[in-house]
Amino acid sequence: MVASPTPHDSPIVRTLCLGGGILSLILAIAGIFLPLLPTTPFILLAAGCFARSSTRIHDWLLAQRIAGPIIREWHEHRSMPPGVKPWAFALISVSFGLSMFLMTSPWHRAMLLVLAGILALLLWRVPVRNNQ
Repeated sequence: MVASPTPHDSPIVRTLCLGGGILSLILAIAGIFLPLLPTTPFILLAAGCFARSSTRIHDWLLAQRIAGPIIREWHEHRSMPPGVKPWAFALISVSFGLSMFLMTSPWHRAMLLVLAGILALLLWRVPVRNNQ
């Protein structure tokens, strides 16, 4: 279980973290609909910001059906659950492949290919947790 965080002592830092958490959560929600914007890193960043700014909002985020397990998994194991990585690679391939197919400019296609490669490399480096 994720331990209850302690908000920062400074009201300025708490305010900045609260703003960063809200912005990260908005970007995470936008990432659900926009293929180039990742969702999970922004959810994790929002959780980290809320942990330092607002215990109430952090606990609310952990109670969410979708975000809560992602945050707990990363906090407890610093890894992905088994079986998630192949799905993530498939979604990257489909979303970037479709985007490259729809682009007419070779420059945009190359840019998307580079971004997909960077994202795939970052995903490849995330460890997968054993079921034990």
